Amino acid sequence: MTGFAIAALLALSGAPVAPPVFRTQIGLVILQATVKNARGEAVPGLDRDAFTVYENGRPQAVTLLRRDDVPVSLGLAIDGSRSIRDTREEIAVAARALVRASNPEDEVFLIRFDEKPRMEVPFTSDLAVLEDGLRQLDAVGGTALRDAIEEGERYLSAQAARDRRCLLVITDGTDNASTTTVAKIREAAQKRGIVIYAIGLRRGTDAPREARARHDLEEITEATGGVAYFPRTPDEAGAVALLLARQIRSQYIIGYNPSNQALDGSYRKLRVVARGAEKLTVRTRAGYRATPDGATRGTLLRLASPEYVDEAESRKK
Repeated sequence: MTGFAIAALLALSGAPVAPPVFRTQIGLVILQATVKNARGEAVPGLDRDAFTVYENGRPQAVTLLRRDDVPVSLGLAIDGSRSIRDTREEIAVAARALVRASNPEDEVFLIRFDEKPRMEVPFTSDLAVLEDGLRQLDAVGGTALRDAIEEGERYLSAQAARDRRCLLVITDGTDNASTTTVAKIREAAQKRGIVIYAIGLRRGTDAPREARARHDLEEITEATGGVAYFPRTPDEAGAVALLLARQIRSQYIIGYNPSNQALDGSYRKLRVVARGAEKLTVRTRAGYRATPDGATRGTLLRLASPEYVDEAESRKK
């Protein structure tokens, strides 16, 4: 329902209608970040002073940090095309492993895609329902990978009840049926605060084709703060899924008020640095566009609990 329709309903009910609010500043920018050491292990327990955010190369003051296991709204987009016939069971095992290792308060949905995406299981926290959906996976038709990601983004944006939103894609094929583009789904994910992960299963039968698929998955995931893994064999997919579950549960929520508050439509590149007893790397989204909906997704502001946000900064919002 649009803002105009809501206002009209309020007017008809006799309730007072507040004047519309037009944002003139960016406000708080929210990032989901994964910190790893040189061994690839997730690093928990860092405090706010350990982080520096750089926006277009300029350091920004971090005003929000959360590091607890915040529940997520998670989408699973599972390849159901003809090419996964021989790896269908491994894909289901990987998906089950991720769900079982997730926070019990997470909500999860399941999309299957071949020539087009189909919603198999809407949001649920019932593991039995999800596992039943995974048992129904077929292996027919082509591969509309990008369209499935776009559909998952739409569903997360419209239906998610949790403040953190992630989408995991499990596939073994190159997209050959989508109508949308990598650029569109990448931009939509950044705007909506969705982190995309991928598990790409290699078959070893067509090296150039697999190289293209790998490039596409890496381009989509890295721009959103996610990552794409490519197990050497399908049997390793379950272990990779467990690794992803641990990374999702150990993410940091970082917020800052940009020194440049202008809503000028420009693209702001982001980099986050973490300092610790050893060399650390931080993975987060590559940037955002300075538009009213491009920097801060409103529901994430509920993550700004008093113990993590400076009182002075809280008054600014």
